[in-house]
Amino acid sequence: MFSADGAAAKTEPAPRAEPRPAVPAVAVSTPAAVTAEPECLRIKGAEACVGPDGSDRPGITIEDTANDELHATVEYYLNGYLGTKYVIHNLGRKGEVRGNREVGKVVTFRAAVYEGNHRVRVGRWKTVRSVTKYPIRRETRVTPAVARSRSKACTSTKGAATLCFNERNTVVFACDTSADQYQARAEYFIAGDPTARFEIHQLAGVNTCGKAEHGDLAVSMYRASLFNHNRRIATRLYKYN
Repeated sequence: MFSADGAAAKTEPAPRAEPRPAVPAVAVSTPAAVTAEPECLRIKGAEACVGPDGSDRPGITIEDTANDELHATVEYYLNGYLGTKYVIHNLGRKGEVRGNREVGKVVTFRAAVYEGNHRVRVGRWKTVRSVTKYPIRRETRVTPAVARSRSKACTSTKGAATLCFNERNTVVFACDTSADQYQARAEYFIAGDPTARFEIHQLAGVNTCGKAEHGDLAVSMYRASLFNHNRRIATRLYKYN
């Protein structure tokens, strides 16, 4: 349950990750006014949605729609920045929904289905804009030193991947601290819920950090990992907060 899968990154040249969406992505929705209806993408076994606060799916959510051994996942980028990819694994049962209410003004997302570490099915990318009244701002200049200074706790793996977080308006940082071909990744759980694993894949290279916000929900378990494409290179045991 605690394994992960994803694309790896290089520092020079651009990260050798899986194909990432162009900006704008495949489909773009730009409502003149925020409506109560979420924008959704469906594939067999998963439904991913991005919706405003007034909808039944606020923020970004992923629903498992099949009664099988696979689990539904949503992958997304925020504010048009492709240097950080976010992933939410829904480890609950059929019909359960997991997600994060904190999204940016622009969200590019897709649904996927996993079997353990292996992604077996994936949908198309879609971009939606201006779905939330108070979007989180883009911040791409955070360094590992800045992340540590802002955080309550940090953990690192072999000096190459660092995860840090605070607990007041919870922010989680995933930092790449080594100039190599590997991808730094944060893996963590929120609010004591073991059925939703959150990941931050930092793709932009050495001394860069990705940032995720979770409002007033505290981090409950966390670790920093290092990946080479889909293969885990280094990690530590989960720490409990």
